[in-house]
Amino acid sequence: MTKGGNVGLAALSEDTGSVILSLNWSSATGDGDADVSVLLLNGDGKVRGDADFYFYNHPAAADGSVQLLGKTPTAEGNEDRISLDLTAAPADVERIVVAASRYGGARFGDLGDLRVTLADRVGETLLGFSIEDADVESAFIFGELYRRGEEWKFRAVGQGYESGLAGLATDFGIDIDDDAADEETADEVADAAPEAVEQTPAPGAERAPAIPAQTAAPTARVTGEESAPAPARRPRTAKKKVTLPKVAKKSLAENESWRAARLFPVSSLRYDREREMRATSVLLSVMTQVPEFGRRLTAAFGAPAGRMETFTEVSLPHGGNAPKRPDGVIRVERAGKLWTALVETKTNGNPLTSEQVQDYMDIAARRGYEAVITLSNDVALEGSPLVDVKVDGRRKHKVALWHLSWAEVAHHAQMLIRHEGVGNTAHAWLLQELLQYLQHENSGCHGFQNMGPAWVPVRNGIDNETLCQGDQRAIDVVESWDRLIRQVCLRLGGELGQKVLPVQRARRGTDQSSRRAAMADQLCEEGRLYAELRIEGTSGILAIVADLRTGKLRTSIEIPAPDQGYPLTWAKRLVRQLAEAPADLHVETLVEGQSGGPRGTLERLRPEPADMLPKGGARITGFRLSLFKGMGSARGNAESGFIRSVDDAVDRFHSGVVAHLGSGPARRP
Repeated sequence: MTKGGNVGLAALSEDTGSVILSLNWSSATGDGDADVSVLLLNGDGKVRGDADFYFYNHPAAADGSVQLLGKTPTAEGNEDRISLDLTAAPADVERIVVAASRYGGARFGDLGDLRVTLADRVGETLLGFSIEDADVESAFIFGELYRRGEEWKFRAVGQGYESGLAGLATDFGIDIDDDAADEETADEVADAAPEAVEQTPAPGAERAPAIPAQTAAPTARVTGEESAPAPARRPRTAKKKVTLPKVAKKSLAENESWRAARLFPVSSLRYDREREMRATSVLLSVMTQVPEFGRRLTAAFGAPAGRMETFTEVSLPHGGNAPKRPDGVIRVERAGKLWTALVETKTNGNPLTSEQVQDYMDIAARRGYEAVITLSNDVALEGSPLVDVKVDGRRKHKVALWHLSWAEVAHHAQMLIRHEGVGNTAHAWLLQELLQYLQHENSGCHGFQNMGPAWVPVRNGIDNETLCQGDQRAIDVVESWDRLIRQVCLRLGGELGQKVLPVQRARRGTDQSSRRAAMADQLCEEGRLYAELRIEGTSGILAIVADLRTGKLRTSIEIPAPDQGYPLTWAKRLVRQLAEAPADLHVETLVEGQSGGPRGTLERLRPEPADMLPKGGARITGFRLSLFKGMGSARGNAESGFIRSVDDAVDRFHSGVVAHLGSGPARRP
């Protein structure tokens, strides 16, 4: 589409009652980011109230009409997805505006490949719009959906705001304090009048800085008619929700051998079939009893918000053959219409089979079901499907095939009960029991835990220098490495309550297959696997290098030098920040125009921070902090396995180093 163009959704697909909007961008450095927001407007072009503004701290509507699904990495940057259930949109909502904003003085001109795409319920892309003229703007309206009678239409807007999110929001009747200089005043007001600010126990809410109660972001008041000043309060988006404490209550057990009674026992599980049946039933039952959790999982698959029921071991006829029994069925009813998905579950690392999934796709198409959802320990990768299925293009009814990993299930549960909160203590307890079940060694739901059959031959080939570029086994190892890194991001993000995403540096236009082939050639040549993680609120990128020749894992982060002050002051401050860091932490000074500067362990540099300064007064550009760890040799997730060693290395580096460095640029709503 071109800027200003519009099109009716009904003309593009019959499945546009629920749509997925994807906002994409890329950056040369790999660390460019933006925040997506959605505004619901009435016939006057204004929000009806503060609850009509959706952003990262207020990601979902109670009626299911809006849900921010979060970011996923692409070959060229990030993709931020939004689920819109247009059938659930309130009758007085005439327009749905989709926007994004940058923070900390960043501008959209620093990003490339700005575009928005819209897909129907089954995930088929219907339209796209690229923004080519971004410059100094710090906020952009990408597009909007609007009503024309009974039909919804999409308009490609592409309007930028140099005044940032505050300027954009003001146009739609929202006041936002977007001045970083007011941050100290906000803290003073919050401290001086704590009774005016409703405190939210969820740690995730701390991502937004403290704000004066009179101008609390994102929406302090709705402008329009004159009225008496409203009493000081936090916006509705910060309403109190239930989260579980990080520290467990003291147990009344006489000794550590006693085990607490669990709602979902797993000690008797011995066989894969038992694990699959139990895991499916446990997950589906919790989805129905905790609406926030069930909606969070199904919204990404195009399901509407409504009454959910789930079933297990359902027998369905399959032509003249024997009946098929999918592991589960999910049904959502809204306004008398049913959305149905078949569920196929695998546990304990067992792979999905194409024949089985193909049968369920055929059954779903014949019966008019909307989706087939596969669930296993494998993490899906863009451009590398877990199963190959054929779709009969002659059929009018389309069936969507989606995949969910057990690691994603655990991530969403942890985000809700540890950071974002759920409606009541019973829901929090149910999700906690689900997490306990998934994390038990007998459940078989531990996520990606095997580097595959190519791991040992590739390591041997690197050791004896017989591995050649173009070897398919090297590509298989790179795909397994990508899956492992994505799982590390899910696990770490769930623990921190922050976005953790892999950084994928590639030339624009490079597809995932080509990127992995290039990484495989690099593995053959250098014997190393590389990855980078961007952790929200952290000033640098966490880098991971697995050297298969030396059997060492290196985790590191580069810290830019401050803009002001003296080098010796920087060195002393860094040593003070790392007072609790491991003594074997390697500190290297980065010097302009040189491949390396002074370096040493933290143990040696603590008494003499001046040893970090280069001779001759060369300009310091930053510092690189690194930890080294032995790498597991086995392909699995056992104590001696490679996957376990990567998890341990990332955890040790983040808790021992990154957590002490302070945050990056403040996130402002």
